Amino acid sequence: MTIFKNLKEVENFVGKELGTGDWHQITQEQITKFGKVTGDEQWIHMKPMKSKMFSPFKNTIAHGFLVLSLLPKFLEKTYTIKSAKMGVNYGLNRVRFTAPVVVNSFVRGKVFLKEFIKIKKGAKLTVKVEIELKNSTKPACVAEQVFLIYE
Repeated sequence: MTIFKNLKEVENFVGKELGTGDWHQITQEQITKFGKVTGDEQWIHMKPMKSKMFSPFKNTIAHGFLVLSLLPKFLEKTYTIKSAKMGVNYGLNRVRFTAPVVVNSFVRGKVFLKEFIKIKKGAKLTVKVEIELKNSTKPACVAEQVFLIYE
């Protein structure tokens, strides 16, 4: 966990790693709930027996957007800015799902500060998050997320 007193300290951290979160296991229960709430109930996510027989992964896999939705969980464990009064999710610049996340796999976020731009009463931060997949050389997802942070 990287702890900053204020945005001035953050500004000098561009290009560096902010931290790596804890491992999180992706369960079938989590995949099923996500599929139901989003309406993405494809068999490759929701049907373990069918996936075992017909999927090239021989099991169900997590939705890419499920993996992406874990960004806040990963980010909160990697850095904090003590002087921040409020943070707003501004959006995503780029997202790539680079490897399937088979059920019961473990993922975690490795976070880098890519860009810092001063704005009125705060800063716009762009972080690059590599969602690592345990026992894999390839990440599950690589995303750039943009935040507005106000002091």
